[in-house]
Amino acid sequence: MLTFYTAGESHGRGIFAFLDGIPAGLPVSPGAIDADLSRRQKGYGRGGRMTIEQDRVDVLSGIRGGLTLGGPVLLAVWNRDFENWKSFMDPWDIHPGRELHTPRPGHADLAGAARFGHTDLRNVLERSSARETAGRVAAGGLLRQLLKALGVEASSWVTRIGTASFDGPCQEDLRDGSSVFCPDAAATKAMEGQIDEALSRGDTVGGEFRAVVSGLPAGIGSYTQWDQRLDTLVAGHLMSIPGIKAVQIGLGTACGMLPGSLVHDPILPGTPPKRGSNNAGGIEGGVSNGEPLVVTCTMKPIPTLKHGLDTIDIRDGSAVQASYERSDTCAVPAASVVGEAMLVIAVATAVLASFGLPDMAALERAFALQRGAR
Repeated sequence: MLTFYTAGESHGRGIFAFLDGIPAGLPVSPGAIDADLSRRQKGYGRGGRMTIEQDRVDVLSGIRGGLTLGGPVLLAVWNRDFENWKSFMDPWDIHPGRELHTPRPGHADLAGAARFGHTDLRNVLERSSARETAGRVAAGGLLRQLLKALGVEASSWVTRIGTASFDGPCQEDLRDGSSVFCPDAAATKAMEGQIDEALSRGDTVGGEFRAVVSGLPAGIGSYTQWDQRLDTLVAGHLMSIPGIKAVQIGLGTACGMLPGSLVHDPILPGTPPKRGSNNAGGIEGGVSNGEPLVVTCTMKPIPTLKHGLDTIDIRDGSAVQASYERSDTCAVPAASVVGEAMLVIAVATAVLASFGLPDMAALERAFALQRGAR
């Protein structure tokens, strides 16, 4: 079983990813992880933090000579901005000056303070910040290499920012040449326009992205228990990304507006059997069915606004305007990279749970048999 956690604060020493349950003998390229970390930092509408950080992975345990050892892997992405925050983030001696007492609507500030009893909302902000997703992308970059060794690939692209949308397939070279990670020049320009308009108003804008896993054979996941279903894993992993408000698999909400004859995918003869469509998005009954796994996620606008919304000062309950912390105008392109990583982690979790083998050679043999049998 795969165990995955992150640790670290936005302006602390770094962001960390802990992974246990990775089979021994997986070749790991740090450059592949760094490439994903670099993509996460890009995107039209990103804020000033991305000009400070130059994210690279640092392996602290679990890999030797470029191969996983079978024990826990600990990854670090160090925060360069920590140098500017040392006196405010020191574990033992905090200097005053950057406390936060005005919760920002849409953030975890007020709800987090209610949960943990904090009187300085910076204690909530630092951990709930989307900076934490650097650890997820590092973990996803490592597990992408596990899936690739099994013949499974993942990709993502932006399908909507504001009212500008694109509903076509992804070509990764075109996506990577787009400022918003959308593989269409006209849609890219329209999406940039949505971001520019929001920026001119001191506002923010959200959107949608799609993530796809191809090469996954039928039979991964289970229908026997709710928590073993592949769609449970996928939906939970993607909904956990800050700002994501909806996750749809396959046709998603459109299934509720169509008759069954136009929703369910005909099964056609073949070895393995094929489908006449993929409205199910690659999952039936909580189990992969051999078709590409297709997920669409909706992200809300960033809630940190230059013109703060109405809020209160938690010290006395008085009405004030929310404060502004350096932030993005639009983070949908970056969220698509995080979503791709979380989808990889979800699928890798299901694969390792299905086989439970301690080394890559055994896993590759078992996976090949699964692919041939289905």
